[in-house]
Amino acid sequence: MTITGGSVKCARSFSEAAHVRNTLRWDLSPDEFRSQTESLITRVKKFYDNVGSLNLDDVSVENTLETLAEAKLEYASSRHVLDFPQFVFPSKEIRSASTEADKTLADFDVEISMREDVFKRLTALQAKLQVDVSPEGKRFLDRLVTLGRRKGLHLSKEVQEQIKVTSKLISELCIEFNKNINEDNTSLVFSEHELGGLADSYLSGLERTADGRYKVTLEYPHYYPLMKRCHNPETRRKMETAFHSRCKEVNSTILEQLIQLRAKVSSLLGYSSHANYVLEINMARNAYTFYETLKPIGIKERKYILALKKRECLMRGQHFDGIINAWDLPYYMNQVEQCKFAVNKDKLIEYFPLHVVTEGLFSIYQELLGLTFSEVEHAHVWHHDVKLYSARDTDTGQEIGHFYLDLHPREGKYGHAACFGLQPGGRGPDGKRRLPVAAMVANFTKPRKNWPSLLQHHEVETYFHEFGHVMHEICSKATYSEFSGTLVETDFVEVPSQMLENWVWEKEPLRRMSRHYKDGSPIPEDLLDKLIASRVANTGLMNLRQVVLSKVDQTLHSSSFADTAQVFTKHYQDILGVPATPDTNMTASFSHLAGGYDGQYYSYLWSEVYSADIFFSRFKNEGIMNPKVGKEYRKVILETGGSVDGMVMLKSFLGRTPNQDAFFQCKGLTKMSEQNGMSPQFDLFFI
Repeated sequence: MTITGGSVKCARSFSEAAHVRNTLRWDLSPDEFRSQTESLITRVKKFYDNVGSLNLDDVSVENTLETLAEAKLEYASSRHVLDFPQFVFPSKEIRSASTEADKTLADFDVEISMREDVFKRLTALQAKLQVDVSPEGKRFLDRLVTLGRRKGLHLSKEVQEQIKVTSKLISELCIEFNKNINEDNTSLVFSEHELGGLADSYLSGLERTADGRYKVTLEYPHYYPLMKRCHNPETRRKMETAFHSRCKEVNSTILEQLIQLRAKVSSLLGYSSHANYVLEINMARNAYTFYETLKPIGIKERKYILALKKRECLMRGQHFDGIINAWDLPYYMNQVEQCKFAVNKDKLIEYFPLHVVTEGLFSIYQELLGLTFSEVEHAHVWHHDVKLYSARDTDTGQEIGHFYLDLHPREGKYGHAACFGLQPGGRGPDGKRRLPVAAMVANFTKPRKNWPSLLQHHEVETYFHEFGHVMHEICSKATYSEFSGTLVETDFVEVPSQMLENWVWEKEPLRRMSRHYKDGSPIPEDLLDKLIASRVANTGLMNLRQVVLSKVDQTLHSSSFADTAQVFTKHYQDILGVPATPDTNMTASFSHLAGGYDGQYYSYLWSEVYSADIFFSRFKNEGIMNPKVGKEYRKVILETGGSVDGMVMLKSFLGRTPNQDAFFQCKGLTKMSEQNGMSPQFDLFFI
């Protein structure tokens, strides 16, 4: 593929993205949210009514399976115009209308997933089906039957009704939980002295109060730089306390209700716990421990950090309390990178202007995957910061999908980084392919007058991660929308995005995505070498934190009742060796627990094992910018979506069963794992 400096060409007109214009409207009024929600429910319900009214002897692939496929495509293609604005829209009135639409649609989700009449037709079709269906069609049918059983449609009417009522309440509470987080606008005020250690560029971006102090929000571009750089421990303590107290009262109550309700549904379905219920349909059938491998490394890292803290307290005349507090961790982990690896973060950030990173990222993805991106001019978007792009196959020129980039924070916007699938790919009833549409939402520092948006290296990594999800969405070629893009097993969904993070730790890609914001000069070679070497910095503590969150999730969802703050405090201390901040509850803002990762957060670690194996076994060995490997990856992993099992895709791409060797290698843990007698087989993992 030919790239001109990684630049992005502009489409001639918005008509080149006509299907986005025609199906994704971002100018609905609150009344239109209500009317379109009702209309969508009516249209989709009709499909299900038609299937549910068939004589059992008359069911066929065409009148049952294909009808439901059309219903699911219609529903998914229309729904996200209604439920996505709650995460991004500038108007609170529109966000509220979107939230209400989401609640109504979530109730409808439960209703259509528990149509016993439709389930009976599906089981009848499954029983009579021989060879007159494609492998993907058979997988689709089997999945629908499996999901029906997991909703209890084979059980008594009484049990079904209990599951339905409880499931609706769960959906409503999840929406409320995340709405509370998104709408939180907590801020703190500090004097310049209290913000000691922070760069002028950071301070100049803060709002000032009437008395000259600085207003600091809990948005990522404010929170994380402060926690890493501010040398005033009391300021860090106040910020950490506020950050992990967001929505504490209301969301702690909601989460504890969710735990009870999920346990109730799991019990009605015959499972010992919600954790076991969700594990059944994922790749990993069990979750074992690899905590012991990380534990001794974590102990060494804590000792080093404690020594750094003691030295700094002596230098600054501060009281040394002899412990590592939660508000100390990010600060001293940042110092580890500076002391052990001599990474100058103030200098490094100057080489990652957002527009340069975007240009380089596009260049890398286009060359690797055989794609061409074009910005759509005069696109209809929900905010002037947002841009829309078209993606085409470079060899054929065929358009394969569209994606939005919404990269800066604003009030009421989703506070993390994420990829939202807005329209699935799939074959329509006319036989033509519907093109997928996705949106990447992030919260990178907004450019200011005479000052560009500059990214920390970890933000560059986040950018690559989420854009990996975007590629998974828009490269999909699955026939059925049920398998489009990231609709794979939960413990496989992070694999493609985590795999692509590796490019931000390699010299050639880093050179492509970096230039000094003033003079365009490249990153000095020695700074680049130090950055790459720092990948193993804080390996123990960073991965132990993931173990903490996984263990908290599993513990909460292995019981019927839980004190969420107490569970987090226990595992944070036991596993990470650090006391949780008093009177906080991190789980009250742990959005994954109300966003589809309940009982499954372990998948982040599990996915890292797969993704490391893919990168080191194929790309690192055969060339990280090797288009042949990249196109094979696109075909075998990205285009397939969920139409085959994740393990089948992995074995096909690797040519063998995956193992954990590369995971330990990239974490700098190879020697430690050998000393601990860790087997190379892939069956020893997790909590």
